[in-house]
Amino acid sequence: MTDIVDELKWRGLFAQSTDEDALRKALADGPVTFYCGFDPTAASLHVGHLVQVLTMRRLQQAGLKPLALVGGATGQIGDPRPTAERTLNDPETIREWVDRLRAQIEPFLDFEGSRSAHPATMVNNLDWTGGLSAIEFLRDIGKHFRVNKMLTKDSVARRLESEQGISYTEFSYQLLQGMDFLELYRRYGCTLQQGGSDQWGNLTAGLDLIHRIEPEAVVHALATPLMTKADGTKFGKTEGGAVWLDPEMTTPYAFYQFWLNVDDRDVSRYLRILSFRTRAELEELEAQTEERPQARAAQRALAEELTTLVHGADQCAAVIAASKALFGQGELTDLDEPTLKAALSELPHTKAEGPGPVVDLLIAAGLAPSKGGARRTIKEGGAYVNNVKVTAEDAEVTADELLHGRWLVLRKGKKNLAAVEITG
Repeated sequence: MTDIVDELKWRGLFAQSTDEDALRKALADGPVTFYCGFDPTAASLHVGHLVQVLTMRRLQQAGLKPLALVGGATGQIGDPRPTAERTLNDPETIREWVDRLRAQIEPFLDFEGSRSAHPATMVNNLDWTGGLSAIEFLRDIGKHFRVNKMLTKDSVARRLESEQGISYTEFSYQLLQGMDFLELYRRYGCTLQQGGSDQWGNLTAGLDLIHRIEPEAVVHALATPLMTKADGTKFGKTEGGAVWLDPEMTTPYAFYQFWLNVDDRDVSRYLRILSFRTRAELEELEAQTEERPQARAAQRALAEELTTLVHGADQCAAVIAASKALFGQGELTDLDEPTLKAALSELPHTKAEGPGPVVDLLIAAGLAPSKGGARRTIKEGGAYVNNVKVTAEDAEVTADELLHGRWLVLRKGKKNLAAVEITG
């Protein structure tokens, strides 16, 4: 059991804990129940949440019992952001998002006990806050918190220094999260809270509350580092916004491409944090990145593993087939319409009223500057429609050639791709 701490450290998943020696002893003495919380502040989890979800999975595989908390109560308040007040969502929306997040988390953990000795449990903090009166909350919970300590939390301090300030609603978030740990300690014997290092103030708030009310309790907190990018930009963001786990919000193809495009400087670290491959396998991928970065073996391994974990093996196989087919290594006609549409949405694309001369389509798609340039590309053998080489300068596309009755994939040379959607 103690090996999990060393494993987390090697993988870069151990930022800090309240008392490492005490935590190691607790893990050695027997099964530890732990929890990690997820607030429904959107309709889906995003790739940033994968660090916590997959760390929960890793801890369960090491013999710990997970409690996955979806915050039906805390989601109505929101952890204070350093920059601005959160928009409060209505309770009905929160209830819907709670259900969506629960469904996303469930596949990652073993709730039946078929793969682990200690099945996971899903909990909702609205169960113990929904019927609590304001007087009870202030008297039984609020009296144990010290405002001077609460003010030292980074996001609170930054908001106090801003013109906007901070509302009492968001300021009270620490009390709610602290109460979560207390309730889970009482109800399930939970003695460990896991979270990101940016949540350290909230994690320790729960520890302090338990120690004040249950002085003999031995409880722990474990924080993982925040994911960062070598170029200084925020992890999990693209030009189109956040990368979500919900396939309707981020397609499996776009999800796969996100990991495939990870910077060489980041990929080895991401693999250690997110992959379940062995140390030997990861070290081999790291060596391949060092020796032949252009092959992108590590990125492909990361993209395939995470797409399979989040979207399933069939979807992963479909997006890999789509990626290959776009570059002539497979049949575009074999791709189902949703996968093809998702793949083409990642390409430069345009719309046309109907199929017609290839020359005009190349110009419309931005693959040729003029008719003369388009004819030259065709003459030199560099123009393709749906992976079929165009040999005649006056060639025209017919309706029968449209993929799923509406799409064309144009290619100039080996790598310049564009999509045309036929609307007429």
